[in-house]
Amino acid sequence: MNWTAIWAIYRFEMARFVRTFLQSIISPVISTSLYFVVFGAAIGSRIDEVDGVTYGAFIVPGLIMLTVMTQAISNASFGIYFPKFIGTIYELLSAPISFAEVILGYVGAAATKSLFIGVMILITATFFVDLTIQNWPAMLAFLVLTCTSFALLGFIIGIWASNFEQLQLVPLLVVTPLVFLGGSFYSISMLPPFWQNVALFNPVVYLISGFRWSFFGMSDVPVAVSLLAIAGFTAICVFAVWWIFKTGWRIRS
Repeated sequence: MNWTAIWAIYRFEMARFVRTFLQSIISPVISTSLYFVVFGAAIGSRIDEVDGVTYGAFIVPGLIMLTVMTQAISNASFGIYFPKFIGTIYELLSAPISFAEVILGYVGAAATKSLFIGVMILITATFFVDLTIQNWPAMLAFLVLTCTSFALLGFIIGIWASNFEQLQLVPLLVVTPLVFLGGSFYSISMLPPFWQNVALFNPVVYLISGFRWSFFGMSDVPVAVSLLAIAGFTAICVFAVWWIFKTGWRIRS
C-alpha cells in the first residue's frame, strides 16, 4: 500500500476544505441553526412530544444525517470531478498508485470533512435543545458508515458527471428528496398506513431510524435491519467503484 500517495491526495483535499472554511463549515452550521429556529421553535412548539422526546431534540439526528449525506456527496463528487475538468486526472491515472489508494485518498478526505461537519452540527444542536445520547458507540458507527458510504456515492457521481449541472443533478433531484421523505423531521409511524409501507422502500429511512435509535433508544425499523441496509449500500458502492476503475468507464474516455 502506497501510504505516501494516499496521504498526498488526502492532504490536498483537506487543504481545499480549510481554504473554503466559510462555505464548508460556517454555511452548514448557519443552515442547521435556521432549521432549529423554524422547525424546533416555531413548529415544535405546536407539536407534542414524539415517542417521549421533545420535537426539537427529535429532529437532531435527522438534521445531522441530512447535512452529513449532502456534504459527503458534494465533497467527494467535486473532489474527483475537478481533476477530470482540468485534465489532471490522466496524471493521477498514470501515477504508480492503485485504484484502491486513489479511493482511500479522495473518499477518506470527503468522509472526514462530512464527519467533522456532523460533529459541528451536533455541538450546535446542544445550544438549542437538551440532548442526551444513549449509545455513543452506535452513534459513531452510524455516523462513520454514513459518511463513508455517501462519500463513495459522491465519488461515483463525480466520475459519471460530464459537466457541473450533472454534478448537482443526483443530489438535488434524488438524494435530498429521499432524505426529507426519510423521516428527518417526523417518525414514519405518524404517516397513514399506505405511506408507511411506501416509506419502507426509501433506503434513507433505515439510516435515519438507526441513527435516531442511538440517541433515544427508539426507532421506526429494527436496528439490525438499519445496519444491514447501510452495510449493503456501502458494499454496492464499493463494487461500483471497483467496476469503474476496472473498465475505465468515464475515466479513460
